[in-house]
Amino acid sequence: MLTSTPSTPAVSRRLFDRYPAGALQARVFDQRAHREDSREEPSEQKAWRLHARPGGALDSAVEIYPADSVRRRAMTWNGMAAEIVQVTRRERTEFRFQAPRHLLIVHEQGARHDGETTVEGLPRSSLRDFKRKLTFVPAGHEYREWQEPRTLARVVYFYFDPAKMPIHPESGMQPLAPRLFFEDSTLWDTALKLKTLMESAGADNRLYLEALGTVLAHELVRLNAGTPRIEVQARGGLAAWQERTVKSYIEEHVAEHIPLATLAQLVRLSTYYFCRAFKQSFGLPPHRYHNDRRIELAKSLLAKPTSSVTDVGLAVGFSETSSFTAAFRKATGLTPTAFRRSLA
Repeated sequence: MLTSTPSTPAVSRRLFDRYPAGALQARVFDQRAHREDSREEPSEQKAWRLHARPGGALDSAVEIYPADSVRRRAMTWNGMAAEIVQVTRRERTEFRFQAPRHLLIVHEQGARHDGETTVEGLPRSSLRDFKRKLTFVPAGHEYREWQEPRTLARVVYFYFDPAKMPIHPESGMQPLAPRLFFEDSTLWDTALKLKTLMESAGADNRLYLEALGTVLAHELVRLNAGTPRIEVQARGGLAAWQERTVKSYIEEHVAEHIPLATLAQLVRLSTYYFCRAFKQSFGLPPHRYHNDRRIELAKSLLAKPTSSVTDVGLAVGFSETSSFTAAFRKATGLTPTAFRRSLA
């Protein structure tokens, strides 16, 4: 669980307040920056200002602890802000964010030995390898994460002013939904183009950068509303990113009941098209595939003599030993006890 940690004032206070919108100024923030003289913020930027929460923490950017374990480069323009963050040390690192603005996290690279990520409104995740994943935190939702890095993470944070987000022509001002460790090739490509422009930070790129920022905001809104073109693709099976997303989610929640609607939402399909596409991709209906994964996990646990059959059943999501035994026997032709004996 995250503890109350000091804010990173060098980033959080100046990310939205220090630079006027459209000025397109970029710099690497460090711990010396908070000693600079303060100045009155321009009136058009006050809407971006966030006040201190109890304990003195500021909401305006992702808080990272220890603050000196990362390098941060930030830029603001026209109702948006972005940071490139590079973790520099292999030590336990904690992240926290909750603010009246949207946050898109682009996990360019990163893997952890241990850790946990939570976005308010979603099940928590302990996914170990989150390279090329995306996470979206709607305004007002809480995001928390801790990790013991296996590789040094590199992420890009995009912050959006909700008042300047586009309106979808069909769904209107529908609230944006949280998403954790998902994939979307269109969002990914646009985000990486923006990151490349931030790194060059040339004045000639200003209009292109602002245009790409607008495209990124539109893609988020379209993602939230759903895209019919993906349902058409589903008739030939799931796309590669959809297969990876579903498999990863099932593995993380293999011992839990997983509603079909949850899996369908992860890959932006209706339940009907999802079931049809899943079977074409995996050769089994979703519930059969999920049950097979539970049985495979049970086999690996039964190979350990320290675990009782009852304990194994509970570990893979069966509340009764009798129901676990029946499901295991149906799948393998053996009872759990007989299977364990066959390993001796």
